[in-house]
Amino acid sequence: MIKGVIFDLDGTLIDSMQIWYEIDRKFLMENGVENPPREISDIVKKMTVEQSSDFFIEHFGLKCSKEYVIKRIEELVRIEYEEKIPLKPCVVEILDFLDEKGIPYGIATATYTTLASAVLKRHGIYDRMKFLLTDREYPKGKKFPDIFMGAAEILGTAPYETLVAEDSLHSVITAKNAGFVTAAVYDKSSEPDRAELENISDYYFTSLKDFERLFI
Repeated sequence: MIKGVIFDLDGTLIDSMQIWYEIDRKFLMENGVENPPREISDIVKKMTVEQSSDFFIEHFGLKCSKEYVIKRIEELVRIEYEEKIPLKPCVVEILDFLDEKGIPYGIATATYTTLASAVLKRHGIYDRMKFLLTDREYPKGKKFPDIFMGAAEILGTAPYETLVAEDSLHSVITAKNAGFVTAAVYDKSSEPDRAELENISDYYFTSLKDFERLFI
């Protein structure tokens, strides 16, 4: 029986993944990298903010500090989170459903805390979350289960009774290996991994609306 839910943010609750594909390339080009590889975002999406900043500097030989990379990328993407990025379909409906069932939930994300807070507040759902955990609190990222374990502790649930909803393959694998119930959520950015996501996760949903059947 599921007693708590841990949601990812980008690609799961908000429709933002395409923005990151554009921002990563824009940042590299403004720092002298001609024709950055189109797959660069697929590489760094598995990393924390600090890890991706280190990667950009080392891989592309950028003449700037890690702190500058972190700050500049946040600046480039901030307006998108503050003003433009929409929720994915049925987010409010599934939160209403979980509230009716008395099932607590929160967010574990690799996104900047300021950006995550901004988009959640704009859509009026920030205060509904029991927690917002990022790689600031868990710097090893989602390749390690620490962030999911920390979220479950806040929820007061064991992994086997906690649902982790994610769109990315590496996060689903981490949560699954740590004993969590996993639900992979479709996002266009994870289409290349769809077959593997369907095979590995406990559940695969094309819409968050499908979550309801887990609790009926």
